[in-house]
Amino acid sequence: MTQLHPALSTPAQATPAEASTSGFAELGVPQPIAAALAATGITSPFPIQSATLPDSLAGRDVLGRGRTGSGKTVAFAVPTVAALAASNQPRRPGSVRALILVPTRELAAQVRQTLEPLADAVGLRTMTIFGGVGQGPQVAALRRGMDICIATPGRLEDLIKQRQVRLDAVEVTVLDEADHMADLGFLPAVKRLLDATPTRTQRLLFSATLDRGVDVFFRRYLHNPVTHSVDSAASEVPQMTHHVFTVAPDNKGEVVRELVSGQGRTLAFTRTKHAAKKLAKQLTSAGVPAVDMHGNLSQGARQRNLAAFGDGSVRVLVATDIAARGIHVDDVALVVHVDPPTEHKAYLHRSGRTARAGAEGIVVTIGTPSQASDVRTLMRQAAIKPAQHAVAPGDPVISRVSGPPAAFVQPTPVQAASSGSARSGEPGQRREAGGGRRRGGSGGRTRPSTPSSSSAPSNTGGRRQGPGEQARTGSSRGAAEFSAGRRRGR
Repeated sequence: MTQLHPALSTPAQATPAEASTSGFAELGVPQPIAAALAATGITSPFPIQSATLPDSLAGRDVLGRGRTGSGKTVAFAVPTVAALAASNQPRRPGSVRALILVPTRELAAQVRQTLEPLADAVGLRTMTIFGGVGQGPQVAALRRGMDICIATPGRLEDLIKQRQVRLDAVEVTVLDEADHMADLGFLPAVKRLLDATPTRTQRLLFSATLDRGVDVFFRRYLHNPVTHSVDSAASEVPQMTHHVFTVAPDNKGEVVRELVSGQGRTLAFTRTKHAAKKLAKQLTSAGVPAVDMHGNLSQGARQRNLAAFGDGSVRVLVATDIAARGIHVDDVALVVHVDPPTEHKAYLHRSGRTARAGAEGIVVTIGTPSQASDVRTLMRQAAIKPAQHAVAPGDPVISRVSGPPAAFVQPTPVQAASSGSARSGEPGQRREAGGGRRRGGSGGRTRPSTPSSSSAPSNTGGRRQGPGEQARTGSSRGAAEFSAGRRRGR
C-alpha cells in the first residue's frame, strides 16, 4: 500500500479557514493543495477542472480539450503535485519526477508561477528549463534532483544529449498547449521525449484542438485515456465582443493610436517583428506607454517587457504571434489585430488573450478596404459575427469601444527594483465568473510629457525566480519612460 506524504494527511474536521477550499475538496483535491489554491484566491473550480480532476487525481490518463483561458493550468498542476506527494519517492540527482512540456518560454515561466505555491505546500521542488538563457543554473538544479520540471522541448533535448538529465524516473508527464507545439514543429522532439519516459506512467494532455497531428499523442502515448472536451478553440466566448474597423491606409496609424489610448490594458498584434518594434516606439513617443514582444528580443528583454505589461508599468504590449499563445496577463481589456492574421486559428488564439476566466473583453480587427474580403473570410472561418464600422480618426466609435483616453503619471527616473507582490494562481481566476472589465489607472492625472531616456524600473511580476531562470532587473526603454507608479492592483 502506498504511504501518503505527511502533508497530505487531512484533519478530521475542517477549520473555518478550510471552508473556502470545499469546491476543490469535493473533487478529491487533498486539503493542503486546496488550501494553497485558496491562498492565491482560487476557490471555485472552472468547468475544465471540475471535469478532469476526479479522473486525473485517481491516476488515470486524461485528454482535456478547452480553449485558452479556460483554466487548464490548474487542471494539470493539481494532480501532478498530488501524485508526487502521494508517491513520496526520493529525488535522484540528474532526474526529474514530473515533466510538463510547453511550447514557449513565457508559458513555462507562467505555468511555474501557478504551480509553485501548490508544490511548496507539500515540500516539492520546481524548476523551468528553456533556451535563451544560460544553462548553468539549470544544470546545477538538476544535479540536486528535481521534483517537477516545466520545459520547452529544444533545451530539454540539449540537456539530455549532454547527459545532464534523464527522464527514466518520471512519474507524471503533461503536454500543455499540444496543438501549439504542433504548429511550431515540435512534434518530433516531443515524441522523442515521451519515448524517454517510462511507459504506463500517468500522462495528461491538454489542448485547444486535436488537429495538426495532436491525435498521434493520445493514440500512441495515453493508456485508456478519459476524454473531457469542455469547449473548442472555435466555440464562442460570450464575454468577448468583436469589431472590425475598416480604415483608409493613410488613417490606420492614427486610428490605432486612438484605439490603444483607452484606459484598459491592451494587446496589439502585428504580423512582423519590425512592425511590432516600430509601433511600440511610435506609441511611446506619442505618450502611450508601450513595449514590444517578438522573436528578435533576448529572453531577458522578453521577460522584462512582459513584466512591465503585467505590473501596469506600461499598458500596451505590441506583439507578433509569439504572444498569441501562452501569455497570461490579468485584465487584458482589449485585443487589437493591427494586422489581420492569415488564418482563423491565429485570430482565435490572439483574441483569447482577453475575456479570460469569465472576464469581459473586446477584440478589434483593423482592415483596409483592400483587405475587406480577406477579413470577411477570416471571420466566417472563425464563426465570428463582428460589428462592422467604417472608421476615421476622431470617430466616436473608437472611444466607445476602447474607453476614454487615459491620463498618465509624470514619468520619473527610479532605481531598478524587484517587485515583492504576491504570486497569483491561474491568471484571471480570482474574479467571479461574469466579472466586468476593469477600467482606469491609479494615481493622479496629468498631461502626457515628452518621454525621457532615463533608466527605469523593472519588475519580475511578483514571481519568485528559481533555477533555470535569470533573475534580471531593469526594464525596457518603453517601461523606462513611464514610472511603475501606475501599477494596478491585482
